[in-house]
Amino acid sequence: MSEPNLPQPDNAASASAMGRALHALTTLLPTLGEGSHRLSISAERTDGIELSAELHVSVEPGAWRVDHSPEEYMRFFVLLTFSLEGTTVREAALIAMTADAGTHVCGWDVEDGWLHPIAPAELQKVAESFPADDASPYVIGHARALPLPYGIKK
Repeated sequence: MSEPNLPQPDNAASASAMGRALHALTTLLPTLGEGSHRLSISAERTDGIELSAELHVSVEPGAWRVDHSPEEYMRFFVLLTFSLEGTTVREAALIAMTADAGTHVCGWDVEDGWLHPIAPAELQKVAESFPADDASPYVIGHARALPLPYGIKK
């Protein structure tokens, strides 16, 4: 049985989404602050297939480092790009976890081509599906609104 044909975004839409994905990462990481962060993105394609990718990032003053291979970073970036583009993805969410006196969790839903904060009550339900470390319980936090890239309107 062959895979279903997904709609193909045009080049301009893909390029725009790639720019938004880069903007999202460059605004998200300073928002999370210094430390070690685990970013998880999950998406449901329009054909019902669920995809996910993780990225471990260390943020230091003036710099950030991806603690993964280039292939793993590319998988994360491509999934974020296609989630923001929206033609082939029905819904997606990005969750950030930071280990610091408990595991701090915040997240964003992808809506209308951008990342929008998930309310803490809704995020609590999502966090319960992640395996917890009894020594480091989850602390649900408010995700900050990320500045929109140029050309995106509310």
